[in-house]
Amino acid sequence: MAGNVGTPGASVTSRVLAVLSAFDEQHRRLTLTEIATRADLPLATTHRLVGELAAAGFVRRRGDGKYVVGRRLWRLGLLAPAQSGLREVASPFLSDLHAATLATVHLAVRDGDCALYVDRISGSASVPVVSTVGTRLPLHATGVGKVLLAYAPEELVASVLADLTRVTPYTVTQPGRLSRELSRVRTEGYAQTHEEMSLGACSVAVPVHGVGRTVVASLGLVVPSLKRDRPRLVAALQVAAQGIGRSLVTSAE
Repeated sequence: MAGNVGTPGASVTSRVLAVLSAFDEQHRRLTLTEIATRADLPLATTHRLVGELAAAGFVRRRGDGKYVVGRRLWRLGLLAPAQSGLREVASPFLSDLHAATLATVHLAVRDGDCALYVDRISGSASVPVVSTVGTRLPLHATGVGKVLLAYAPEELVASVLADLTRVTPYTVTQPGRLSRELSRVRTEGYAQTHEEMSLGACSVAVPVHGVGRTVVASLGLVVPSLKRDRPRLVAALQVAAQGIGRSLVTSAE
C-alpha cells in the first residue's frame, strides 16, 4: 500500500501511481473503496482518478463493479527493453518449437521471487495451464521457474527455500529435495515438474543464455506427461534456446 499520498502536498502523479500500485499479484480485482484504501487516498479523489484511467484504457471496470488492470497498461509494460527485445528475438523460435511439439510453449524471465511469463503459445492438447502472458507464478512450482531459480543469486535461493508454499499435493516443499533438483538443473541443463503447479500438467524447461553465458530467460513446454517424450522435448527446447541465445548475443553486438 502507498503511504502519505493522500496529504494535500502530494502531486497528481504520485496519486495516479498510488492508484496503479494498488494492484498486485494478490490484488488483481479491486473495488473503488479497496483501491482508495490501498492507495491511501480519499474516496472522491480515487473515484476521479480511476475514472480518468478507465477512460484512457489503463484500468477497466468489470461487470461486477471491480476494477482490473487495462490492456493499455499491459501493452505499455511489454515495451520494457527486457521484455520487448527478448520477445521479438524469441518469437520465431517459439513458433518453430510449437510446430515441432504441438505443446504449450512458455518464455519466462525472473521477476523477484516469481517467474514472469513474457510470451506463450497454446498447445493442441487439453492440458490445464494457469499461465497467461504477464502472469507471475512461483519459481519453485514451475518448470521455467526452477530453471530461473537454479541460476538465481544465492540469497534469493535461500529465501525461496525457506518459504516453499504448496500449490498442489505434488508441489515440492522440502528444501533439501528442491535444492538437489536445482543442482541437477545446473548439471543436466533442464528442469521438470509433475503436476506441481496444476493437476494434469507436467512441464520441462531449459535456460536461455545471453551475453557472457548469463541466463536471461527460461524456455518451457507444458504437456500431459513426460514419461515417454522427455528426451525429445528437451532436445527441441535446447535447440530453440540456443537459437534465441545466439540471436540475443548478435543483437547486442
